[in-house]
Amino acid sequence: MPLAPEDRLLPTADAHDLLTRVRDLSRDELAPAADDAEQTEKFPREAFRLLGRAGLLGLPYPAQYGGGAQPMEVYLQVLEEISSAWMTVGVGLSVHTMSCFPLVHCGTEQQRQRWLPDMLGGQLLGAYSLSEPQAGSDAAALRTRAVRDGDQYSITGTKAWATHGGSADYYTLMARTSDGPKGISCLLVDADTAGLSCAPPERKMGLTGSPTTALHFDDARVPADRLVGSEGQGLPIALAALDSGRLGIAACAAGLAQAALDLAVGHARQRHQFGSPIGDFQGVQFLLADMAAAVQSARAAYLDGARRRDAGLPYGQQASIAKLTATDAAMKVTTDAVQVLGGAGCTSDFPAERYLREAKVLQIFEGTNQIQRQIIAKNLRK
Repeated sequence: MPLAPEDRLLPTADAHDLLTRVRDLSRDELAPAADDAEQTEKFPREAFRLLGRAGLLGLPYPAQYGGGAQPMEVYLQVLEEISSAWMTVGVGLSVHTMSCFPLVHCGTEQQRQRWLPDMLGGQLLGAYSLSEPQAGSDAAALRTRAVRDGDQYSITGTKAWATHGGSADYYTLMARTSDGPKGISCLLVDADTAGLSCAPPERKMGLTGSPTTALHFDDARVPADRLVGSEGQGLPIALAALDSGRLGIAACAAGLAQAALDLAVGHARQRHQFGSPIGDFQGVQFLLADMAAAVQSARAAYLDGARRRDAGLPYGQQASIAKLTATDAAMKVTTDAVQVLGGAGCTSDFPAERYLREAKVLQIFEGTNQIQRQIIAKNLRK
């Protein structure tokens, strides 16, 4: 079973109460809706409104703007809990939190007061738009242009792999305002901006309830007061947001792995062969033991990065380690869960096969795990 809130190392009694409420909400409201929404590819917009009403869309951000003012280690454990119930919602929460990051950390006070309350309160759902068809891991190679024209920017280009594409209310966009590595800027773009259109959702193997689309900008006009930070500050903003986002994806991966472990343990207790529960057989016991060790290691990795971030220490390498460790663990644990369930694990009557499909993309977005290894190795060379 997953760690109960009272068994977790949380910093305050309020944090214990928060996680208990999140566990109840996840069990009663999210988990029962997950299978149907994933099978019908229905985006759960109302689930995010529910999270907003519950005060869960802005947990790591300041209370003065409607946030929860929680440390990162608490927010991530909430994210893990939600992901264990419904991965689409967990990943969506992580993406929305990342879409708010530039405004919180680099926006003006006027911008924060204007937009953050609705972002953190659930009225506005965000998306984060960095990748392009030819610029994925090489973010500095992006080509989408934002040209200043009086009190507006004219944006032209194509973005790829936008989570919540077509369903978001705004896009945190990285676009090129000048040539060179320091020529990227950050803009907040309303979803109903003229000249912005979304391609049909990608047909994905997992997270089918979460739309992923390309975005097309054709002379899309965005007010100049939507610039977050200064011109040329976009790439550092994007990379800083990704460090936090990688911790978020690590927590999501730990939640998914925990759900797969719980399913496998329950099945091993109930399924009998040769007169005994299959959990009595050493081959299954060793599988379950390795799965439990992987889940615990994933959780420890993301909490290490979170606690460093909360202490104001450098945490970029720890974020990459957490993302790498946790998502590889999720892939292994979900694969083994299918093995424990045997033939049943390969059918949609049980969620094991969905967990397996959802695990794969975790090794890819927010920087592939090969990129995480490059980041870690680069830091070691320093």
